[in-house]
Amino acid sequence: MIRKLLPAIAIISVFLVSCATNTVDANGYARPVYIAPGLGLGTIIAVVISWSRNKSILWAIIHGILGWLYVIYAVIVGKK
Repeated sequence: MIRKLLPAIAIISVFLVSCATNTVDANGYARPVYIAPGLGLGTIIAVVISWSRNKSILWAIIHGILGWLYVIYAVIVGKK
């Protein structure tokens, strides 16, 4: 299951990293990079897993809110 999701996770990760440019300020100090409030790796993985399993936007949103909890659940339960 995870092997099928790796290409989608890789594409999303590359996109998010490419959005995070210019991480050093004018004084040469590193500054934190925020993509968007509340958007984390757990959310992205949960949405990708949910979409691949259910093909439902509503479930993808709900599982995105749950984040890592849904990812752990999906790994434990496995395929439907």
